[in-house]
Amino acid sequence: MQGAPGIDHERDRSDERVPAPEPSATSAKEPAAKRERPSRWRPWLRAAHRDLGYLAVGLTLVYALSGLAVNHISDWDPNFESYSTTHELGRLSGDDAAIARSVARTIGVEGTPRDVYRASPTQLEVTYDRRTLHIDTRTGRVIDEGQKPRWLLRAANWLHLNRGKKAWTYVADTYAVGLVLLAITGMFMLPGRKGLIGRGAILVLLGAAVPIVYVQASGGP
Repeated sequence: MQGAPGIDHERDRSDERVPAPEPSATSAKEPAAKRERPSRWRPWLRAAHRDLGYLAVGLTLVYALSGLAVNHISDWDPNFESYSTTHELGRLSGDDAAIARSVARTIGVEGTPRDVYRASPTQLEVTYDRRTLHIDTRTGRVIDEGQKPRWLLRAANWLHLNRGKKAWTYVADTYAVGLVLLAITGMFMLPGRKGLIGRGAILVLLGAAVPIVYVQASGGP
C-alpha cells in the first residue's frame, strides 16, 4: 500500500522533465510570410534621387547665392563693390589730355576715357566706365574711385536673371524639371511612418503652407 504513492510521484517527476515540443516548420514560416516584401522600385528611386542631387549641386549653389544677393539689392550692389584709392604723384604739368594719359599710365589704368574735363582750375576729372580719376594738378594727388565686379556673384546673377538669353533658358528649364523630380522622388524614398504616409506628409503640408499663408497674410499680388 505504501509503494503505490511512490510510483505516482516518480511518474509526476518524469512528466515534468518532458521537453516542450519544438515549433513546427510551418509555424516558423508564418511570421516571415506576414512580413512585407522589400520594394523592387525603391532602390532605383533612391539611386535616381541621389544622382539628380549630385547633378544639381552646382546650379543650386548658383541660384541660392544669387537669390540671397538679389533679395537684398536695396542694401547693397550685388554685382559691384565700390573702392577708393589715393595716389601721390607730385606736381603735374601739361595739357589736360597729356596729364590724363600720364596719370593713367602711372597707376595702371587701361582703356580710353569717356571724358576729360576741368572741375576747377586745379581739379581735373577723368571718367571711365565705372571709374573716375580725380586729379589735383597742383599737388599731384590722384583719387581713383570706381566699382569693380564681384567676380562670383556677378556671374551668378547674370545666370540667375537669364542674361545669357535663349541658350541658358534651356539649361534653366532642365534644372527646374530636375528640381521637380527631386521633390517627387524625395517624398517616396522612405516607406512606412517615416515616409509620406507618416511624418513626411506633415512636413510636405507644412512646406506647402508657407507660401500659401504668406500670400494670404500679405494680400497677394
